[in-house]
Amino acid sequence: MNNIIPSQKFFLYARKSTDVEDKQVRSIEDQIAELRAFAKQENLNVVDIFIEKQSAKIPGRPIFNEMLNKIENGEANGILAWHADRLARNSVDGGKIIYLLDCGRIQTLKFPTLWFENTPQGKFMLNIVFGQSKYYVDSLSENTKRGLRQKVKRGEYPGPAPIGYINDSRTKSVVADRKKAKVIRGAFELYAKGNSRLEDISDFLAQRGILSRGGKKIHKTRATFILSNPFYTGLFRYSKELHEGKHEPIIAKKIFDKVQEVLKQRGRPHHKTKYKPQDYCGLLKCGTCGMSITGEYRVKKQKNGNIHDYIYYHCTKKNKSVKCPEPCIRQEELDRQISSLLQKFSLRADWAEKLLQMAEVNKNKSAQSVSAFVSESQNTIRIINEKLQRLLDGYLEQDIEREIYREKKQKLLLEKKSLEEKMARIEQKQNDWLEPMKEWIKVASNLVKIARDSNLLEKKVAAKEIFGSNLRLASRALRGEPVFPFAAAHRAVGLVGKIPESLILVPPTGFEPVFLR
Repeated sequence: MNNIIPSQKFFLYARKSTDVEDKQVRSIEDQIAELRAFAKQENLNVVDIFIEKQSAKIPGRPIFNEMLNKIENGEANGILAWHADRLARNSVDGGKIIYLLDCGRIQTLKFPTLWFENTPQGKFMLNIVFGQSKYYVDSLSENTKRGLRQKVKRGEYPGPAPIGYINDSRTKSVVADRKKAKVIRGAFELYAKGNSRLEDISDFLAQRGILSRGGKKIHKTRATFILSNPFYTGLFRYSKELHEGKHEPIIAKKIFDKVQEVLKQRGRPHHKTKYKPQDYCGLLKCGTCGMSITGEYRVKKQKNGNIHDYIYYHCTKKNKSVKCPEPCIRQEELDRQISSLLQKFSLRADWAEKLLQMAEVNKNKSAQSVSAFVSESQNTIRIINEKLQRLLDGYLEQDIEREIYREKKQKLLLEKKSLEEKMARIEQKQNDWLEPMKEWIKVASNLVKIARDSNLLEKKVAAKEIFGSNLRLASRALRGEPVFPFAAAHRAVGLVGKIPESLILVPPTGFEPVFLR
């Protein structure tokens, strides 16, 4: 056994780089246990133990600095550690250790895994070990960055998946969380309508189980981040640059673009109304000033003790430049007029049957034009890919500045994404238009029943489908222009008896829908 001079006092120093137990080869407990056994074997006088859970990559470790200050004050003159890299992985801390050895403040260093002697040769070798530790850290950082760049190049997102996706540890990829993805899609579709606030999106997410890490509603700034994240469309940003991802998109680019327009246009959130909205709120506009029609619930108490409750609708009168004279209208009268309008747009049973038969026969007539568009789009995408490659070559040859490269790349990627999505949408619509048409026929055939029932919300939905935002209320009278296809159906009713029904049902332009490119 070695004999140590009694005047030598050692500080035991144990360190690991992280608080996560699984990410350190030698835990603190292992280091201390083996260092105590080594101290006993070497007969070392350990006067204090310093434990630190912080990386040594950069200077500024508080416990390490405290230990060195105590050494400078003479409280100890030796350090016991598992390895030299526990003491320093940067040039500043390594230099402090060498300096204290030169000054004699530190007389010796002891490591179970490394031999050291306080001689010029020993300090030279220690300097090399410190340099190797720093080189390891620098190389690790550079290798990590290189690995991340390669992941990005392959279309793999190098980070934690956003809400609606999960990091699959088995395949090392990002996959859609089916349950949450559906909620996120619903939030985008809700906000794209332009009638919801960011607070409404937070409520929507919270009601469906998507909360912050603290279990609270997501703040509106976080909701903004979600709604503006291109990751949901199959793209992602890394190092301020837009990249194509391999992950499955859960939001259509068309809806995402609409949400960005709404985010940009909304200057301030809607204020809460003073009264609870009634069933027909949001359906009508004032025929005089163009403002919305709102509904109010009122209770009237008579002197004889009788109590009457009623609902009436009136103009919000928010147009400052117009003094709106429009009177209010009772809900019963408004309901009667809406029911009357709905019945005018109902579809005859025999027409409904004929339209369904013709839809089945003519559903594939648009295949040729769709095929031509797909071929043209594929050619355009090939040209865009060639442009992207030339752009990258120019950037690598340093013919193009980084900012110009990023800007042009983003523009091309967005153009490519929109084209791919439009192509997929048109291919799908080639055969998917049949079901919506059947649904329209079903709704139009059912309008008489809806008009006669007392369900106001059903009537509101039906009226919204027929008229969109074209319903106007003036002098307690309701009027409005229908939208397609109800406008065409309404005109067709007026042609009955004047021209053959075959021309009414199928105009010269064709039966199937026209796909806009």
